[in-house]
Amino acid sequence: MSPTQSLPQVESIAQKEQKFLLQIYDRYPLVVTRGCGCYVFDTEGNRYLDAIAGIGVNALGYSHPRIIEVLVEQAQQCIHTSNLVYHQYQGELAERLCAISGLDRAFFASSGTEAMEAALKAVRAQGRALHLRKTKLVALNNSFHGRTFGSLAITGQPKYQRPFGPLAPQVTFVDPNDNIGLAKAVTDDTAGIILEPVLGEGGIFPLTAEFLHLARELASRHHALLLADETQCGLGRTGRYFAYEWSGIKPDIVVTAKPLAAGLPLGATLFTEQAAQALPLGLHGTTFGGGPLACRVAIEFLSILDELLPNIRLIGDRLRGGLEEIRRRRPIVTEIRSAGLMLAIQLSRPGHDLVIRALQRGLLLNCTHDTVLRLLPPYILSSEQADELLRILDDVLAV
Repeated sequence: MSPTQSLPQVESIAQKEQKFLLQIYDRYPLVVTRGCGCYVFDTEGNRYLDAIAGIGVNALGYSHPRIIEVLVEQAQQCIHTSNLVYHQYQGELAERLCAISGLDRAFFASSGTEAMEAALKAVRAQGRALHLRKTKLVALNNSFHGRTFGSLAITGQPKYQRPFGPLAPQVTFVDPNDNIGLAKAVTDDTAGIILEPVLGEGGIFPLTAEFLHLARELASRHHALLLADETQCGLGRTGRYFAYEWSGIKPDIVVTAKPLAAGLPLGATLFTEQAAQALPLGLHGTTFGGGPLACRVAIEFLSILDELLPNIRLIGDRLRGGLEEIRRRRPIVTEIRSAGLMLAIQLSRPGHDLVIRALQRGLLLNCTHDTVLRLLPPYILSSEQADELLRILDDVLAV
């Protein structure tokens, strides 16, 4: 199937955006009108398999019947309340997240980067409470934690930081899985160690269990907080609730977001009881985080996720095996990296043109770091859809 959306329709919408929107997105030549399951559809009804899932947000695909039912019912009752009052779903969602994470308290925000800001404030506050000079952070090269000043400061990619410097926190960056570098970087002045258990935007690089255990040990030894950013790799993406579970460690703070409310804006910062003491009454807050609509949908998402974890591992293995076969046939592919349904195709050259080739064949994916094709397919992907994805990719990579 080769979708052929009318170019004038795309151009008409693009022209309006170019006139009135801040031009910060390099969009694909595609107008999506609706979605169903693992597919989206354009203005002419052409179908595209979404292997990037709204960059990890649409983990249940599109128009999941259980999500739609809860969404409609709650929207008819109450969409938003201020945090001056209680509603019945915020506490229930917090309890559920604490149960699956092993942590003790939750704070809800509107996005992953806001959830990270709450985490960074807690790290800074606890560090300063111990000693005024205990404000330094350790983070990883190639990481990505958000686009606000705080989250950008700990993002180990100069291309995102350069236009906005100087950035406030004093951060030492080390390479992922560099045990020696990490041990040298963490001192008694370190307030926090921030890491993604699987680097997402940085190209799908899983951290080793040895590296994660070292980070835990160093944080404890130096009375620093270990912060796991699970915005992309968490909530089932690797086949467990959180990616740090694979190594058996327990962070002091966990940040999560993307799929949590099945497409509604919602992020969460989870704390151990000790870490939570750094943000007492009045020191932090939000307007939109944790409203009744988003929280109720998130509770339903987690209920559905319980049933999908085995499928994530099964389909992740199927895709990994198929991609390895493609690598052996296609010289442009140099390496396959994966963790559950986070998959990377490392290329020997920039791959932006291949994204468009895939789009023309009915497949949505993206290219990160110029040479990595990133796949974050929905958790509901079937074996047949996985095979369809692999067939298209095999064709696209025949260059």
